[in-house]
Amino acid sequence: MKKKLFKALRYALFLLIGILLLYLAFRGIDLKVLWEEFRHASYLWILLSVVVMTLSHMTRAYRWKMLIEPLNYKPLYSSTFYSLMIGYLANYAFPRIGEITRCGALGRTEKIPMDKLFGTVIVERVIDLMTMFLFLVILITAKFEFFSSFIKPSIIDPIGNKLAFLLSKSILYWFIIIGVPILLVVVLYLFRSRLYKWSLIRKIRDIMKGIFTGLKTVAKLKRVWLFIFSSLMIWIFYWLMTFIAFFALPSTSSLGIIDGLFILVIGSFAFVAPVQGGIGAFHWIVSGGLLLYGLTKEEGLAYATITHGSQMLGTMLIGFISMLLLISIRKKRNTNQNEQPEVNSAKDPV
Repeated sequence: MKKKLFKALRYALFLLIGILLLYLAFRGIDLKVLWEEFRHASYLWILLSVVVMTLSHMTRAYRWKMLIEPLNYKPLYSSTFYSLMIGYLANYAFPRIGEITRCGALGRTEKIPMDKLFGTVIVERVIDLMTMFLFLVILITAKFEFFSSFIKPSIIDPIGNKLAFLLSKSILYWFIIIGVPILLVVVLYLFRSRLYKWSLIRKIRDIMKGIFTGLKTVAKLKRVWLFIFSSLMIWIFYWLMTFIAFFALPSTSSLGIIDGLFILVIGSFAFVAPVQGGIGAFHWIVSGGLLLYGLTKEEGLAYATITHGSQMLGTMLIGFISMLLLISIRKKRNTNQNEQPEVNSAKDPV
């Protein structure tokens, strides 16, 4: 009962944060003007944008399959894709729970240990972070003077202030933050033989081993260049998805490909926020970024709302379908396994 209550409260908290960010994004907006933006939008471009988004998800599923294969498992591509989409669907319930959900879904279907799968997901996230940093370098190099007016006060300065705050802390503070964890690891290592007598500690050890095994898969990849290419294509599809959506609205139709990269980069920061599917955070950041181009708040918010809404609906639809298809795969496999002994017993007399 307490666990259910805690989950409900946590869900409500994340939802309230999203609602607060939506309020900040929509505050002072002329709803009539916003509605006119929606009414004159060309939704065929939005549909094409969602198709490109789906291509990105398909590429991500293929890359994930490549990471899993060095673990000596060969999951079906369909199972991998369905599990990935179920994970995206779960993110609209609880932020970041999708990573665990997709590992659980694929693990149950393909009989792969979940801890090993989670290690591959960590590798994915590190590669995504490196790719986004590469795109950020391209963005700043292409139009440094223009974009620095947004990036510096919105991203670099807050990070710099945070670092300055941390560096001003006392030696005791750093000892607690760094020294205590190191000391704890040393103690655990020295007394590991006694600690392993506890079933909980053994379970944690096995989970950590599985995660490290998953992390090692990147060193065992057979098609490294294909892995790099697919990693780039995931984000190129995201880039195209963002750029294509510009043509849906007259106010954004004149924006270029580099402008699409800018919106992609700043929009990605919204999904780091602890809210379901970036709701509210995406609207606030993207509409603010579009103000640099001379767009009104209503025009910027119209683009943010239409793109986020279409991506959310598309992801949820594919996620629900994927859930049904994955259940069908499991049922079919269970049926085949149940029928197998009957076939064997029929052959025994022969």
